[in-house]
Formats: sequence, structure tokens, C-alpha cells
Amino acid sequence: MPLNSIPEALWLAETLRLTEERSGPLEDAEACRQARAGGGDLQRRILARATQLARRDGLDLALQHWRQGAGLGLLLLAVLALFSGAGLAFAALGDGARPVNLLWALGSLLGLHLLTLLGWVLGFAFGGEAGSALGRLWLGLSARLARDRRGAQLGPALVLLLGRHGLQRWALGLLSHGLWLLALLAALLLLLALLATRRYGFVWETTLLPADSFASLIHALGALPALLGFPQPDLDLLRASGEAVVGGEAARQTWAGWLLGVFAVFGLLPRALLALLCFVQWQRGLHALQLDLGLPGYSRLRERLLPSSERLGVSDGAPAQLHQPRAGHLAAASRGALLVAVELDDRRPWPPALPAGVSDAGILDDGAQRRRLLEQLTRQPPARLLIACDPRRSPDRGTLALLGELARAAGKTRVWLLPASAGETLDPARLGDWHAALDQLRLPWADDAPLAWLENGDD
Repeated sequence: MPLNSIPEALWLAETLRLTEERSGPLEDAEACRQARAGGGDLQRRILARATQLARRDGLDLALQHWRQGAGLGLLLLAVLALFSGAGLAFAALGDGARPVNLLWALGSLLGLHLLTLLGWVLGFAFGGEAGSALGRLWLGLSARLARDRRGAQLGPALVLLLGRHGLQRWALGLLSHGLWLLALLAALLLLLALLATRRYGFVWETTLLPADSFASLIHALGALPALLGFPQPDLDLLRASGEAVVGGEAARQTWAGWLLGVFAVFGLLPRALLALLCFVQWQRGLHALQLDLGLPGYSRLRERLLPSSERLGVSDGAPAQLHQPRAGHLAAASRGALLVAVELDDRRPWPPALPAGVSDAGILDDGAQRRRLLEQLTRQPPARLLIACDPRRSPDRGTLALLGELARAAGKTRVWLLPASAGETLDPARLGDWHAALDQLRLPWADDAPLAWLENGDD
């Protein structure tokens, strides 16, 4: 299955939908804000949200691991197909010590292939999951080889996404026919090698059935290959080979050519044509691949990503499991510098005297102010952002999450831990907690006012 051709954002969105259905809603305020800022229709915003959440939670890396596991699983199946094909050829001809029974040789080469082909056709005709056993084997191998718990829902999400658009049957068909084609090609190559390096005698035998019936069957099987240029034994050779091994060189070459022709026409050709059909249908279906926006997991995102009106306040309950705040930076930041303070005491004079070109974003005291500033930074990200914090307060999870969101909306960010007011002292233990929390966030901090850095970008 060509996994690299599946749109990654669609796959991630479906995976997150399954994850949220099983584990509850994720904390996605920042991802939804980024998606709204990007614009577009609801599907585009859902995909943007999924990309942001996947990058934050490491699901994008899990998807890469899953793809690597899927490729390795497919490689293992391909190696198994090669050895199986070689085994079919050797079982059909043997070591040359005994004459080759033509019908037993055909049964060895084409028997299992024709049975599985018939099963695929019946499953396809009656709407079943044709090739599902081989597909489940491959999905199981992919999950085991990926070894990433974060991607537990990637396999089920892929099956649902493809099955909803009727692509699963074409994907599994391409996998099944491709592996069979590989096995048959390996068998053909070994047949050619054995026939070129060993001398084989050919015979057909029967005890219960009339000899004329067997002769007619062999002649009928060679009719279509004969149209493609493969040799067809005449009646004299047919009768003679039914009674004893014909030892002439011409007879051996005729029977070898007949065997290769029947194998190519009834083995290789159907698998190649069906693999090509599945590939064409797969490529066509990929262009129409979309999310089913009517599903509950996507419907609940409509008001948050494509709101009819902006609302303040709590929109979702707390998730069952909080994510670890992370900082970062924005690569494509605009010019300019910005100073912002978080929950400062009213007795502290603010803002300080700022250099030219540095803007003041005020003091963030409530959720509404934070959302407005984050929306502004999403539209116009600054090149440098200085965040002033009062180290007398504890570095709680909410504050650290806000610092991470602000940092990801600017080019470079520093945290200014303000000095104590006149007549006050800072608690060394609490100041150490701030240093440890900021180091974990990977945010640089300063105790002295880094206004020179804010103005010029250096100290």
C-alpha cells in the first residue's frame, strides 16, 4: 500500500478523532486559535488543528515511526513472497531425477494462486473485505514494528478513513496482488534457471479418467498461450507423453515452453492486470479523500473553529490528562519588539521607560486579555518578546502554559524575573522554582532588565 500518498493531515485528524472519542477532549485552545487565524473552510481548519496538536503531542513523529514500521512489514512480506515463489517452482520441477508430471506441476504452481484469486473475486463481488486476512497481517506487523504507544490509533484511523471512501478494498487488493505478482515472478525466474541448467522429462498420467479427456484439457490450456507465441504440443506428442517420457530435445523444449506459457497466462497476467486496476482506482480515490464532517467528533469542533460569534469564558471542561507545557519559537516572525507583563502587583510602577521601537502590551490579568494578545500575536508575531513575571508568585501550570504559548508566537523570547520592590526580599526557594520551571520550558530568563536585548536583539 503506498502510504506516502495518503494526505498526512487527514490521517492525523482521523487519529485525533478516535483518540478524543476514547480518552476525552484534548487541550486545544492554542491549536484552535492558530486554525482560526489560518482561515478557510471547516475541513481546512480541522486539518490545521490536527497538525498543531500532532506536532505538540509528538503524534507526527509516531506517524513517521508507523510508516517506517509499515515499510519494514511490507519488506518482510515481500521477502516471504520471494521465498514462497521460489519454493513453488522447485516443488513443481524437482531436481530432475524423476519425470515432471505436467498436471502436478501446474497444480503446484497455480493451485494456491487460483484459489486465493477466486476468493478475492468473490469477496469483491459480494462487498466483503477482499484480502482482509493479508491486510490484517500487514497492519499487525506495522503496529508491532513501529513500537510507539502514541500511535496506537493510527492503524484503526487509516482503516476507517480508507473504508469510508471505498479505498480499503483497492488498497488491500493492490497489496495482495502485488505480493502474489512478486511471488510468481520469483517462481518464473527459478523455473527459467532450472530449465536452463537441468534436463527434465515431461509426462502426464491418469488412471481413473479417460486419456482423451486429459489430452483435451492440456491442449485447451495451451490454446491461449499459443496465441502469444508459446509452443503448443501436437496430438502425436500429446499421446506419446501420456504413455511414456518422450526423450527428444524438441519434445522437452515444447513441453517446457508450454508449461511456461500456461504459467505466465494464467498466473502472472491476471495478477498484473488486477494489480494495475487496483493501483488506478487507488490513485483516483485519493483525489476524493475527505473527512466526514458529519461525525460527532468533527461536528463538535464547528463552533470552535468556525464560530458564528466570538464567545468568552470556558468552552470545554478540563481534560482527563493535562499535557506538559512546552515553549518554542516562530520561524517566520515579523520585525519589532514587544514587552508584556503577567499578573503584576498594582503597587509596582509599570511600564518602565522603553527604548524607541519597543511596544508595551500591558499587563495580562485575566483570560480575555490573554486571548486578545494571543490573537494579536498570531496575526502580527514580533521578532523579540520580553515577558515580565513577578517571582513572588508561584510558577503554576497555567502561567507556564501561557509563557509557552506566548513564546511560540514570537521569534525570540526571554522572561524577565522582576526584582523585589523596595523593602521586600525574594524567597530563594520560590526563585529557584522559577529557574527550574523556565529551564524545563527551555526559556532564557534574566534577573536584570534585558531592555538592550529587546531593543537591538543582543546584550
